[in-house]
Amino acid sequence: MGVVGIVATMKVKEGKEAEFENVFKDLQGKVKANEPGCLQYDLCKLKSDPQTYIIMEQYESQEAVDKHGKSEHFQAAFPALGATLDGAPDLKFVDRLD
Repeated sequence: MGVVGIVATMKVKEGKEAEFENVFKDLQGKVKANEPGCLQYDLCKLKSDPQTYIIMEQYESQEAVDKHGKSEHFQAAFPALGATLDGAPDLKFVDRLD
């Protein structure tokens, strides 16, 4: 099995954008420092809707995805991220084609 990708779309409550971005950036630093199986963990914002964010993730394997979800830093950040969201995240799992 090849690289596993996740495209996560998250709608943030109005006025919570800076809080969401700060929590995510802290998490992003911890992911990059502690998860060698994570190849990409980037935050993007839609130009057409500044309350909608896209997180583009790539992992070397499904095992790396599982480790990410169970990591202490992800478990600690998720409640703070969740408190800023306007609804559940939309996760799409994709396979990278090389």
